[in-house]
Amino acid sequence: MPVSRRRRRRSSQSGRQAEMVINPSRPKPNYWYIGASAIIAFLVIAGFVVGGISFRGSDDGVGSSDEYVEGVGEQHVIMPTRIHVSEDQNVDYSTTPPTSGDHWDWWARCGFYEDGLPDERIVHNLEHGNIVVSYNLQEGPALEQLKDFMDSFELAPSWAVTRYYDKVPEGTIALSAWGVLDTMQSVDEDRIEDFFRTYAGTLGPEFPNGAPCTTSGVME
Repeated sequence: MPVSRRRRRRSSQSGRQAEMVINPSRPKPNYWYIGASAIIAFLVIAGFVVGGISFRGSDDGVGSSDEYVEGVGEQHVIMPTRIHVSEDQNVDYSTTPPTSGDHWDWWARCGFYEDGLPDERIVHNLEHGNIVVSYNLQEGPALEQLKDFMDSFELAPSWAVTRYYDKVPEGTIALSAWGVLDTMQSVDEDRIEDFFRTYAGTLGPEFPNGAPCTTSGVME
Protein backbone atom coordinates (compact mmCIF):
# COMPACT_ATOMS: atom_id res chain seq x y z
CA MET A 1 0.00 0.00 0.00
CA PRO A 2 1.60 3.31 -1.02
CA VAL A 3 2.60 5.71 1.76
CA SER A 4 1.07 9.13 1.51
CA ARG A 5 3.24 12.22 1.18
CA ARG A 6 1.87 13.51 4.48
CA ARG A 7 2.94 10.35 6.29
CA ARG A 8 6.36 10.43 4.64
CA ARG A 9 6.83 14.08 5.69
CA ARG A 10 5.74 13.30 9.23
CA SER A 11 8.15 10.33 9.40
CA SER A 12 11.10 12.40 8.19
CA GLN A 13 10.35 15.13 10.74
CA SER A 14 10.16 12.54 13.52
CA GLY A 15 13.53 11.15 12.42
CA ARG A 16 15.15 14.55 12.50
CA GLN A 17 13.69 15.25 15.98
CA ALA A 18 15.00 11.91 17.23
CA GLU A 19 18.41 12.68 15.81
CA MET A 20 18.39 16.06 17.56
CA VAL A 21 17.60 14.38 20.89
CA ILE A 22 20.14 11.60 20.44
CA ASN A 23 22.89 13.85 19.05
CA PRO A 24 22.43 17.26 20.64
CA SER A 25 24.77 19.89 19.27
CA ARG A 26 27.72 20.75 21.57
CA PRO A 27 28.14 24.39 22.57
CA LYS A 28 31.25 26.00 21.16
CA PRO A 29 33.89 26.75 23.83
CA ASN A 30 34.25 30.40 24.81
CA TYR A 31 37.96 30.82 24.16
CA TRP A 32 37.96 34.43 25.40
CA TYR A 33 36.52 33.38 28.75
CA ILE A 34 39.01 30.50 29.09
CA GLY A 35 41.93 32.77 28.24
CA ALA A 36 40.84 35.47 30.67
CA SER A 37 40.38 32.91 33.47
CA ALA A 38 43.85 31.49 32.86
CA ILE A 39 45.41 34.95 32.99
CA ILE A 40 43.61 35.82 36.23
CA ALA A 41 44.70 32.53 37.83
CA PHE A 42 48.28 33.15 36.77
CA LEU A 43 48.28 36.67 38.21
CA VAL A 44 46.82 35.48 41.53
CA ILE A 45 49.45 32.73 41.90
CA ALA A 46 52.23 35.09 40.84
CA GLY A 47 51.00 37.64 43.39
CA PHE A 48 51.29 35.11 46.20
CA VAL A 49 54.77 34.05 45.11
CA VAL A 50 56.11 37.56 44.62
CA GLY A 51 54.42 38.74 47.81
CA GLY A 52 56.07 35.96 49.79
CA ILE A 53 59.47 36.74 48.37
CA SER A 54 59.24 40.48 48.92
CA PHE A 55 58.04 40.04 52.48
CA ARG A 56 61.19 38.13 53.32
CA GLY A 57 63.48 40.26 51.17
CA SER A 58 65.27 43.45 52.08
CA ASP A 59 63.26 45.61 49.66
CA ASP A 60 60.38 46.06 52.09
CA GLY A 61 62.49 46.17 55.21
CA VAL A 62 62.82 42.59 56.39
CA GLY A 63 66.42 41.52 56.85
CA SER A 64 68.21 38.88 54.85
CA SER A 65 69.18 36.60 57.76
CA ASP A 66 67.42 35.08 60.74
CA GLU A 67 70.72 34.25 62.45
CA TYR A 68 74.01 35.96 63.19
CA VAL A 69 76.12 36.75 60.13
CA GLU A 70 79.88 36.78 60.62
CA GLY A 71 81.25 40.29 60.23
CA VAL A 72 77.94 42.10 60.76
CA GLY A 73 78.21 43.12 64.40
CA GLU A 74 79.26 40.79 67.23
CA GLN A 75 77.16 37.95 68.57
CA HIS A 76 76.29 37.90 72.28
CA VAL A 77 74.81 35.18 74.46
CA ILE A 78 71.05 35.52 74.86
CA MET A 79 70.00 36.08 78.47
CA PRO A 80 68.06 33.18 80.03
CA THR A 81 64.66 34.90 80.27
CA ARG A 82 62.67 37.52 78.39
CA ILE A 83 59.65 38.02 80.64
CA HIS A 84 57.70 41.24 81.18
CA VAL A 85 58.46 43.11 84.38
CA SER A 86 56.72 46.10 85.91
CA GLU A 87 57.85 49.58 84.92
CA ASP A 88 59.13 50.33 88.41
CA GLN A 89 61.66 47.50 88.06
CA ASN A 90 65.15 47.86 86.56
CA VAL A 91 66.91 44.97 84.84
CA ASP A 92 70.62 44.13 84.93
CA TYR A 93 71.68 43.38 81.36
CA SER A 94 74.67 41.41 80.16
CA THR A 95 75.70 43.98 77.52
CA THR A 96 75.71 47.77 77.23
CA PRO A 97 73.50 48.60 75.46
CA PRO A 98 71.40 45.46 76.00
CA THR A 99 70.75 42.88 73.30
CA SER A 100 68.28 40.59 75.11
CA GLY A 101 66.62 39.95 78.45
CA ASP A 102 63.57 40.85 80.53
CA HIS A 103 61.78 44.10 79.68
CA TRP A 104 58.79 46.32 80.30
CA ASP A 105 55.32 45.55 78.95
CA TRP A 106 55.30 48.33 76.34
CA TRP A 107 57.66 49.08 73.47
CA ALA A 108 58.62 52.39 71.83
CA ARG A 109 57.34 53.78 68.55
CA CYS A 110 59.89 54.12 65.75
CA GLY A 111 61.60 57.51 65.84
CA PHE A 112 64.50 59.67 66.98
CA TYR A 113 64.61 60.23 70.76
CA GLU A 114 67.05 62.97 71.69
CA ASP A 115 66.06 62.67 75.36
CA GLY A 116 66.76 58.93 75.40
CA LEU A 117 64.69 55.86 76.29
CA PRO A 118 65.09 53.32 79.12
CA ASP A 119 66.84 50.05 78.34
CA GLU A 120 63.87 48.11 79.67
CA ARG A 121 61.62 49.64 77.01
CA ILE A 122 63.83 49.25 73.97
CA VAL A 123 64.59 45.58 74.77
CA HIS A 124 60.93 44.96 74.01
CA ASN A 125 61.58 46.54 70.60
CA LEU A 126 64.51 44.18 70.08
CA GLU A 127 62.23 41.26 70.89
CA HIS A 128 60.00 42.42 68.01
CA GLY A 129 62.90 42.45 65.57
CA ASN A 130 63.44 46.21 65.64
CA ILE A 131 66.92 47.75 65.46
CA VAL A 132 67.95 50.18 68.22
CA VAL A 133 70.53 52.85 67.42
CA SER A 134 72.02 54.19 70.67
CA TYR A 135 74.28 57.24 70.36
CA ASN A 136 76.32 59.47 72.65
CA LEU A 137 76.98 62.45 70.41
CA GLN A 138 77.03 66.12 71.30
CA GLU A 139 75.46 68.77 69.10
CA GLY A 140 77.56 69.10 65.99
CA PRO A 141 78.23 67.65 62.52
CA ALA A 142 78.21 63.99 63.60
CA LEU A 143 74.82 64.25 65.27
CA GLU A 144 73.39 66.15 62.29
CA GLN A 145 74.75 63.50 59.94
CA LEU A 146 73.11 60.74 61.99
CA LYS A 147 69.79 62.60 62.03
CA ASP A 148 69.91 63.24 58.29
CA PHE A 149 70.76 59.63 57.54
CA MET A 150 68.02 58.17 59.74
CA ASP A 151 65.51 60.65 58.30
CA SER A 152 66.30 59.54 54.75
CA PHE A 153 66.91 55.82 55.30
CA GLU A 154 63.85 53.97 53.99
CA LEU A 155 63.94 51.22 56.64
CA ALA A 156 63.99 53.60 59.60
CA PRO A 157 60.25 54.48 59.73
CA SER A 158 59.34 50.80 60.21
CA TRP A 159 62.28 49.29 62.08
CA ALA A 160 64.48 51.93 63.80
CA VAL A 161 64.43 53.32 67.32
CA THR A 162 67.23 55.88 67.64
CA ARG A 163 67.96 57.25 71.11
CA TYR A 164 70.50 59.30 73.04
CA TYR A 165 72.37 56.99 75.41
CA ASP A 166 75.01 58.18 77.87
CA LYS A 167 75.98 54.69 79.08
CA VAL A 168 78.39 54.32 76.15
CA PRO A 169 81.52 56.49 75.75
CA GLU A 170 81.07 59.89 74.15
CA GLY A 171 81.32 59.74 70.39
CA THR A 172 80.02 56.15 70.24
CA ILE A 173 77.15 54.84 68.11
CA ALA A 174 75.85 51.36 68.97
CA LEU A 175 73.53 49.22 66.83
CA SER A 176 71.53 46.56 68.64
CA ALA A 177 69.52 43.62 67.38
CA TRP A 178 68.41 40.60 69.42
CA GLY A 179 71.71 38.95 70.40
CA VAL A 180 73.90 41.14 68.17
CA LEU A 181 75.74 44.40 68.87
CA ASP A 182 77.89 46.65 66.70
CA THR A 183 79.67 49.81 67.91
CA MET A 184 81.43 52.52 65.94
CA GLN A 185 83.08 55.86 66.59
CA SER A 186 81.68 57.69 63.57
CA VAL A 187 78.52 57.72 61.47
CA ASP A 188 79.38 54.91 59.07
CA GLU A 189 76.29 54.99 56.86
CA ASP A 190 77.18 51.86 54.88
CA ARG A 191 77.75 49.90 58.08
CA ILE A 192 74.47 51.05 59.60
CA GLU A 193 72.57 50.19 56.42
CA ASP A 194 74.21 46.75 56.22
CA PHE A 195 73.19 46.01 59.83
CA PHE A 196 69.57 46.91 59.11
CA ARG A 197 69.39 45.01 55.83
CA THR A 198 70.78 41.94 57.56
CA TYR A 199 68.79 41.84 60.81
CA ALA A 200 65.74 44.13 60.69
CA GLY A 201 62.67 42.03 61.44
CA THR A 202 64.46 38.69 61.52
CA LEU A 203 66.25 38.23 64.87
CA GLY A 204 63.45 39.07 67.30
CA PRO A 205 62.19 35.85 68.89
CA GLU A 206 58.54 36.89 69.32
CA PHE A 207 57.44 37.22 65.67
CA PRO A 208 58.90 35.18 62.78
CA ASN A 209 58.79 38.14 60.38
CA GLY A 210 59.20 40.90 62.92
CA ALA A 211 56.75 43.52 64.15
CA PRO A 212 57.46 47.03 62.82
CA CYS A 213 57.51 49.78 65.46
CA THR A 214 55.17 52.00 63.48
CA THR A 215 52.79 51.98 66.45
CA SER A 216 53.65 52.33 70.10
CA GLY A 217 52.85 49.91 72.88
CA VAL A 218 52.89 52.75 75.41
CA MET A 219 49.57 53.80 76.86
CA GLU A 220 49.10 57.51 76.08
